[in-house]
Amino acid sequence: MNQPCLHPDDLPSPQTIKLSEILFRQLEEATKKSFFLACDRMTRILLSSCHWYFQINSGVLTLILICNNMESYRDIMKTVPQFADRLKQFANRAKITVSSPIDKGIPWVLSIDNVLPEGDLPST
Repeated sequence: MNQPCLHPDDLPSPQTIKLSEILFRQLEEATKKSFFLACDRMTRILLSSCHWYFQINSGVLTLILICNNMESYRDIMKTVPQFADRLKQFANRAKITVSSPIDKGIPWVLSIDNVLPEGDLPST
């Protein structure tokens, strides 16, 4: 049987945990709005072509993009370097997850530090 390392009095209360979850959701939503406003017009149109949101997990900000069709998936993948550059304005550690339409592949998970500049991307 696993015994917690901390005494129960040293653990956060259920109310504290719930409040933290609410604050994280509010931070994610505020980041989404600010990120969208920081993007240029074409990037905003591209974002509008898919389902996207932010998630914070273990202190890492993740931009999650879910594409509805292969055309939007290809367009999003071409724009990943721009997304990475923009994310650097919001977090030191961030990731981008791009999911293709259902049954068309597995999601790409990229750290913003490992994204190639736009000119260095392989041609498709």
